[in-house]
Amino acid sequence: MGATGTYVQLPEVRTWYESEGAGDPLLLLHGGLCTNDTWGAQRAAFAERFRLFLPERRGHGHTPDVDGPLSYRAMADDTIAFIESVVGGPAHLVGWSDGGIVALLVAVARPDLTRKLVVMGANFLPGPQSSAAPEMLDHMRPDAPDMAMFRDLYAAASPDGAGHWPIVAEKVADMIRTQPTISTDDLGRITAPTLVVVGDDDLVTLEHTIALYRAVPDAELAVVPGTSHALPMEKPEQVNRLVLDYLAHDPVPTFFPVRRARSTAAGGARS
Repeated sequence: MGATGTYVQLPEVRTWYESEGAGDPLLLLHGGLCTNDTWGAQRAAFAERFRLFLPERRGHGHTPDVDGPLSYRAMADDTIAFIESVVGGPAHLVGWSDGGIVALLVAVARPDLTRKLVVMGANFLPGPQSSAAPEMLDHMRPDAPDMAMFRDLYAAASPDGAGHWPIVAEKVADMIRTQPTISTDDLGRITAPTLVVVGDDDLVTLEHTIALYRAVPDAELAVVPGTSHALPMEKPEQVNRLVLDYLAHDPVPTFFPVRRARSTAAGGARS
């Protein structure tokens, strides 16, 4: 089944999404200032096994901006409404960067709607506390040369027009500086099996990623060598294999569990 795109009216925003493939539902949640185009290296492989849904969040891609500041929690609420109204039941969530933050918030708030969870290059504290290069936040000006790719993506798709770009870019930069603020207690309430993925030279520090991995019960961790924050684009075959294998299989028993020793003792052999 080929990809199709359309709008759905959610409570707070008219949201563009694309869908393709067949099988269990899987949401692909793009990064900040990005569009569904950035999933180009994943879509064909994932659509062979899953029914894909790719919503573009408020102020991103074909979905219009809304009045007021942007927040990850509002985007998570939009995603929950999307799952309820379009998917119609629980789905796997695969989120990259800001999309991973949204996926974490959905998994915390609505475990009943979350099957398995994969987050790539995601953080649970604001950029200044989690970024390997916090000084980059000072250079996220709408007209900065490093923002050219994002400007082009926005201009090509936004119903608000290219002239609205500076407003959205500033909103996203403000959001990254001050959000998210997800407590480790909240992360500890995630019940979905979770894979945490990060590049070995990611914008999110390895230390912060390990803290995320340790906070989510029984999470698994994958560090992709030789990659940055753009790991799904840089090593798509390796990333795709990791994600698809995780979604398709249950954990294997391990011989010498340390972190998972308690759950092994409580429920039998566990990875």
